[in-house]
Amino acid sequence: MFQANYFARAAAGAFALLSGGLAILWAPAAFAQAPANTPDPNHPGKAIFDRACAGCHANPAPGSRAATFSQITGTAPAQLRTTLTEGVMKPMAASLSPEDLTSLIGYLTSGQRAVNANWTDAMMCAADNRTVDVAKPVAFGGFGVDPHSTRNLSAAKAGLKKSDMAHLEMAWAIGFPQTQSLGTGAVVLGDTVFVNGAGKLLALDAAKGCARWVKALNSRNTPQIADLDGRKVLLLANGRHDLSMVDAKTGDTVWTVNAQPSHDEGIGIRGGVVVYKDKIIVPYSASGVGTGQNPAFECCAFHGAVVALSLKDGKKLWEYHTMKDAEYTGKLSKTGVKQRGPSGAPIWALPTIDEARNRVLVGTGENTSFPATETSDAIIALDLDTGKSAWVFQAEALDVWNMSCNDRELQKSGPNCPNLYDNDKGHDFDFGATPILTKGAGGKDIIFDGQKSGGVWVIDAATGKKLWGDRIGEGTALGGVHWGVAVDGPLGFAPIADSMFLPEEMATRAKPGVYAYRLSDGKQVWAHHATADCAPARKANLVACDTKYGFSAAPLVVDGALIAATLDGKVVIFDGKTGAVLKTLDTAGPVKTVNGVPGKGGSIDAHAISAGAGMVFVTSGYGSFSQTPGNVLIAFKPAGK
Repeated sequence: MFQANYFARAAAGAFALLSGGLAILWAPAAFAQAPANTPDPNHPGKAIFDRACAGCHANPAPGSRAATFSQITGTAPAQLRTTLTEGVMKPMAASLSPEDLTSLIGYLTSGQRAVNANWTDAMMCAADNRTVDVAKPVAFGGFGVDPHSTRNLSAAKAGLKKSDMAHLEMAWAIGFPQTQSLGTGAVVLGDTVFVNGAGKLLALDAAKGCARWVKALNSRNTPQIADLDGRKVLLLANGRHDLSMVDAKTGDTVWTVNAQPSHDEGIGIRGGVVVYKDKIIVPYSASGVGTGQNPAFECCAFHGAVVALSLKDGKKLWEYHTMKDAEYTGKLSKTGVKQRGPSGAPIWALPTIDEARNRVLVGTGENTSFPATETSDAIIALDLDTGKSAWVFQAEALDVWNMSCNDRELQKSGPNCPNLYDNDKGHDFDFGATPILTKGAGGKDIIFDGQKSGGVWVIDAATGKKLWGDRIGEGTALGGVHWGVAVDGPLGFAPIADSMFLPEEMATRAKPGVYAYRLSDGKQVWAHHATADCAPARKANLVACDTKYGFSAAPLVVDGALIAATLDGKVVIFDGKTGAVLKTLDTAGPVKTVNGVPGKGGSIDAHAISAGAGMVFVTSGYGSFSQTPGNVLIAFKPAGK
């Protein structure tokens, strides 16, 4: 809304053929599409939208990151307000009076059906099935699966074998109302699945999809299961800066604290948190990447950070900042506004624990204004006791970029684009994927990770020195390795999201797909090249099916099978050793839900893939970045089980 490129990063969803074939989970004609949320054209807020927002959001250009009009009008009023008053759109909405802001939101949501705040009442389990058995083992405790963030589950943990993958089918699905973008994953404790969406945290019966308990909680994070003195708890952000601990058995709040670092004014906790012994490690993604869109803003002032909290009570133990606080640089924008720096190096992804060296590993994003720092586009090792930096590996220097930059036509960039006055190297090539600690040649501890440039790296865990690197495809601000990588023994897996909406000379270099590397020496073992599937029945359910079909979500290994997913709604399961496709499950389009909320699958992205209790769980419908919106959590299980 307002300026180009970005609304959705903060806006906050048959029968099977033979093994290796496509599984059609439902016939699209069998279920009606959710009704269009067409606003009232006579609403007074329409004039505000036409004046302030329509230039970017009425009809975004192909390849734009701007949210589509239909996505915005399908978003809950509370989420729109949060995005416009606290999120990345705050600077663009700053010129609106409180009355105008309320009128704008009223117009955008005037076509929505009213949703009962108690929409979960009808999906509660029977009275004798509302107890979470916290004595059962944790199957999937958080995004990384384990402290080393391997994204790898054994057959015993998952309750699934590689041989089961060819027989997966939909067991159930639930829909989230007024939701256009689902990217959080589920976590699994025994036979209970915890997931959040539409302002609720739900504890679901894994077999049935009914709710054992429901808690009002506004979070964009995948929860983290932890043990507090023998008590199972969940940790996740509540809003942008508060962190809540919730009792896994009852849903009661144990404590809530403001976890923001001392300087923060930015996006907040995006990836989630990790727990190690008595500490909670909280990454912060503040950067000013969005505020740069405001031509009157003195760009830019914010930067990434890590905060360590006490698991017992949330007390702050230490802070690490990716750079010093911004100062005026003496430069002026093209419109005469003073510029500030350094800024940026946000931390979007979850941290990883290196217990052997008592360190926490984090990956950072680009700088958002000059001067550039060595901590941008980097992996950084911090001491777990003090937060002091042990080493920094920078994959790409001088990546200075913010959302006022037009990636393809520099002359169309806003005045705060740093490329206009200092360099032409800024590309937004974050490490958005969590670094993985694993073993390399000779049993050496190594770190495997990938960045949005398409670069994949292995570095020495002790020193941060590069052992090898490779680049796959073209890479873009939304391409390359976006949300995660995975490992299995000697192999590392990198999904590539490269969009085909690129100038011709760049499109020929794009390589959307999945790539397997031998970690010991960087040799590529196998590759799966993604292709568009725009058959008429699919195309009707997708946005830009001919350009957005790469692999962006963080993959997951289960018993040697690699589960990955595409921006056009497919779950593709590979034999990790050979790359052979074991199963393809198509989630795009209408989905029948067990809770009666009209369901629709779309792009699969971010933290969407989880497993446990003998099932695979996928959130489908990630409308951010002008992708295909949706609102469902789908549970898959082997047929006959």
